[in-house]
Amino acid sequence: MSEQLTLKQRIHNSEPIHIGGAPTSASKSELEAILDQDTYDLIGTDAQHSAFNEEKLVSFCANLEELGMPVQLRIKHTRNAYLIGNILDLGPLAICVPQVETEETVEEAIDAFYYPPVGKRSWGPSSGYGFKPEMDRLEYAEWWNNNGILSLQLESVDAIINARKLAKPGVDMLMFGANDLGFSLETYPNPPFKTVEECFQHVVEQMEGTQVKVGVGYTPGGRL
Repeated sequence: MSEQLTLKQRIHNSEPIHIGGAPTSASKSELEAILDQDTYDLIGTDAQHSAFNEEKLVSFCANLEELGMPVQLRIKHTRNAYLIGNILDLGPLAICVPQVETEETVEEAIDAFYYPPVGKRSWGPSSGYGFKPEMDRLEYAEWWNNNGILSLQLESVDAIINARKLAKPGVDMLMFGANDLGFSLETYPNPPFKTVEECFQHVVEQMEGTQVKVGVGYTPGGRL
């Protein structure tokens, strides 16, 4: 019998994944009802455009982990990439960084997301996804680096143009924010793309031959 692929491996193989959604205020019974509606690979929750409370995030992630479901969190702001390690210690398996435009942001996110030798994340996974008290530092660090999922959200013409440069080793998936991308197309001088769909297609072409999955969709969720 072949070994079952991890979610990260499936993403690297560009297999379809399904990301549902729930607010961190959802109770365990409400989360169970959401999971009964469909088959999901991740449950996404949003800090960028929603109220965010760290204590609620810990409870939210713990409830979903007990239900066998990992969490993807979209962080509050691009410039909060340096806080990713702290956020991961609270329980998400996956992080989505919004409005990424520069290589410097990507490098900061990778450093904060992965433990050495891949990144520079500080040790202390108090409520980290998959962490068990009997796991030592190196064991969990290796497990995390092989399982944690880092996604970038591309929401501007410049981000689309530079997608290949942004998709550095350590980035698992590129997603889109169609509304902000629409604003960018409407205000960019002589944009090289006419529509959001043309932007999607450009990124798909740029990622051919890489392990980076392109989650073509209008938000960082749904069937990708």
